[in-house]
Amino acid sequence: MTHAHQTVFEREAADPAAVAQALKASQHKVFWLDGLDSDMYAPLVGRTHADLTIVGGGYTGLWTAVQAKRRDPARRVVLLEAQAIGWAASGRNGGFAEASLTHGEENGRSRWPEEYDTLERLGHENLGGFERDITDLGLDAELERTGVLAVAYEPHQVGWLREMEGGTWLDEDAVRAEIDSPIFRAGRWRSDECLLVHPGKLAKELGRAAAELGVEMHENSTVTGVDSRGGSVEVRTPQGVVVSDQVALCTNVFRPLLRRTRLMTVPVYDYVLMTEPLTDEQMASIGWRNRQGVSDLANQFHYSRLTADNRILYGGYDAIYHAGRKVRADYEDRPETFARLASHFLTTFPQLAGMRFSHRWAGAIDTSTQFCAFHGLARRGRVAYASGFTGLGVGATRFAADVMLDRLAGVATERTRFEMVRKKPLPFPPEPFAKLGIEAAKWSLDRADHREGRRNLLLRALDRMGLGFDS
Repeated sequence: MTHAHQTVFEREAADPAAVAQALKASQHKVFWLDGLDSDMYAPLVGRTHADLTIVGGGYTGLWTAVQAKRRDPARRVVLLEAQAIGWAASGRNGGFAEASLTHGEENGRSRWPEEYDTLERLGHENLGGFERDITDLGLDAELERTGVLAVAYEPHQVGWLREMEGGTWLDEDAVRAEIDSPIFRAGRWRSDECLLVHPGKLAKELGRAAAELGVEMHENSTVTGVDSRGGSVEVRTPQGVVVSDQVALCTNVFRPLLRRTRLMTVPVYDYVLMTEPLTDEQMASIGWRNRQGVSDLANQFHYSRLTADNRILYGGYDAIYHAGRKVRADYEDRPETFARLASHFLTTFPQLAGMRFSHRWAGAIDTSTQFCAFHGLARRGRVAYASGFTGLGVGATRFAADVMLDRLAGVATERTRFEMVRKKPLPFPPEPFAKLGIEAAKWSLDRADHREGRRNLLLRALDRMGLGFDS
């Protein structure tokens, strides 16, 4: 394929030998879960009853459990997790809890123009509630309110940043005074749009809080079926059954238990590197004193942040879909992607040459065609579900929990009236068309990054259909 021009990561590519050396000692292990307790809760055994059964022990299920007990402490709530609390996407992400419920302003305004201003307000209220809950519940989640810094590394991206509203505009000198990367040309810092957390600790701490509120927690309890039985719903696992008045399905990227939602999401793998802790001299060489989360404006974007012990997390760019909507552990170690990320890291921070990565990992994102969560009810209003967060679920899962609980209660609230909540996204096609379409879109996005952001006929058609996406 002939490109109009190379990106900075090709023009100034790192030495392959330096890339190999940086990755040599890395462990294929999730940094956020390394050393945290697992298997804290016994599997479900036997037959029991619940007012509310929650399927899934990630953020969506955990927030639903906590909020349900806070609304009604007498309600009997059971949570079933197939493996360990927070082991999947909730323990593997970058830890960016963003205010947006719509995957950014452009996506939100293009899909729900009449609702967007209210959705934006509720997103900020949700993020404020997220922060208060961490404090009120005493959650040790390494919370930092630093905001997010959007950066441009190509000339056309500088123009995009200028057109954005809100936050603080930073020219090249100003952005490099914040974070000293020779490829950063401009930035926009939104200090009130994002919190940073330790993803694994947040999940484990939400589990602890739920248990302390009286939620009956069960790990290693894979749900194999959800069946209506008269006026109740039976939730089955290999060793037990919960007869429940109501059910909240919070399985996200994994195969839906309701047939109606099986084409609504596809699992897209995202890859991440973590450095060893930086020395004081290395930290001084890059600045980053305000510790913002960082993302760039490319279609195939990168994101990065500091940890409490001054490691740098660096992820994104490649987004890999495997035909058949499969989620498998052997998809998580992809040497060519980790090498690409390491090269891009060293292009971004050449002053850190000689630094090593300690961890490398991946996780699957529950991607929907509207690029943010969708919601629904089934089984005559006894089963609620939310899914499709498309990589922006750390904060939005709390909002989704409240939507599900509102709908199960049969009450109309400001949250439940939105078209975003009531309307389902277009489904992905079955195979082989899903794989062909996703690969064509990815090829087109890469081509746009190599043609100063210009979108081809396919991307423009997807934009007109409400399926366009640029990050």
